[in-house]
Amino acid sequence: MDKLLKIFQLAVSFFLILLILLQGRGVGLSSPFGGGGETFRTRRGFEKILFYLTILGAVLFSGTLLVAAIQ
Repeated sequence: MDKLLKIFQLAVSFFLILLILLQGRGVGLSSPFGGGGETFRTRRGFEKILFYLTILGAVLFSGTLLVAAIQ
């Protein structure tokens, strides 16, 4: 059970990293700190699906961390 949990946690972490890297919002180092200079726009299509999958991946990753901490 412990080995299966570790494998699942590793798979979820790679999935989450991939999803975060696919969300290229801005370019350069100023973008994460609010210096992107972009106006607000809504997410549509694939970008919206990617956003929700990232949230799901973060929740799954947090859940696996909590389960691993309890064991």
